[in-house]
Amino acid sequence: MLPTPFYPKQLPLCESMDWKRWAGYYVPRSYQLQHENEYYAIRTAAGLIDISPLFKLRIAGPDSLALLNRVFVRDLSRLKEGRLAYVAWCDAEGYVLGDGTVLRQGPETYFFTCEDPTAAWLERHAIGMNVTITDETRALAGLALQGPSSARILIQAGAISIRELKYFDATPTSVNGIDFWISRSGYTGDLGYEMWPPADRAPELWDTLMEVGSKFALRAVGLKALNVCRIEAGLLQKEVDYHNASRVLTREQKSIPYELGFGWMINLDREPFVGQSALQKLHKPAWNLVGLEINWDQTRGLYESKGLPPLLPTEAWTSSTPLYRDRARQHQVGYATSGTWSPVLKKYIALATIEKSYPSKTVQIELAVEHSRHSVDARIVSPRFYDPPRKRALVG
Repeated sequence: MLPTPFYPKQLPLCESMDWKRWAGYYVPRSYQLQHENEYYAIRTAAGLIDISPLFKLRIAGPDSLALLNRVFVRDLSRLKEGRLAYVAWCDAEGYVLGDGTVLRQGPETYFFTCEDPTAAWLERHAIGMNVTITDETRALAGLALQGPSSARILIQAGAISIRELKYFDATPTSVNGIDFWISRSGYTGDLGYEMWPPADRAPELWDTLMEVGSKFALRAVGLKALNVCRIEAGLLQKEVDYHNASRVLTREQKSIPYELGFGWMINLDREPFVGQSALQKLHKPAWNLVGLEINWDQTRGLYESKGLPPLLPTEAWTSSTPLYRDRARQHQVGYATSGTWSPVLKKYIALATIEKSYPSKTVQIELAVEHSRHSVDARIVSPRFYDPPRKRALVG
């Protein structure tokens, strides 16, 4: 296990000593004993999040676009310089292996970030191509600044160029003499930015942003608060809401892009890409990704029937929970994969996978109270629970 470049700054702040292993690194799950203050920092002010463990690859050369179009289900031919794209990739059988983002930094240069080590996989598909793949995971740190005050903090810190950025735009910038790429993006569903500074200067960037941000209630934020925010935003987490198809044993554990809401990425009539021929046969999904609003009155009533006060999860849960057609729980129609109480929406919400053919707008979700299993209603809604206008609005 390795510390990230920000570890010397995080250690004095991490009162909880609650750390998580992430891709060979350890990062704070929460800085305080509870994560609520960190959550509210993202939703009302700004939060600073260490995302350094993400894998970072630079793909450059005359055949860089041809390689990316071969491996990703999304055609990147129209991706302009200074733009970011959300992508997914499949195995030859059309099952999803992962998702990530690609930033076009130049005419023949792309920057790719994801949760899994994919350099060897890209190199295997690049045989015979004029392209260079460079793993910059250790050379670059990753830092996300998220929340309604994030733009003002960056501008006051000297990153003037972010004024003109639209949602999913990116640009080189500089803060306190530190040069790096920054994109208007994030994993919170809010106004926010992601930065990729040199690892050896990353602590300086942290200090500068924390100093400027002190006027805006900026707070260091861990993964617990981030997990609540990404569920509110309807964003998927690999190995929770779906699985890398190469790491599972059965078809039931695999997903095709259409079942994860990635159908908009796919054009089956373009030049060949990995999984294309299989997806031509699998384009009718058996499952849908949906959001659930869990009935709070029924949930509270279950606890009160046991003489107990209602119990809310203290943090987001990421365990598979069955969904049924009927209260008797005889006919399962899907499963919830992650859920949370949303403090800003005042709702109990979850992300779920449900049968495509299921006709009703309500489903029964299993709930255990005092060692006994029950079910309550859950309304089927869009998975994008939280989508504030400021995420896309110009910052001026």
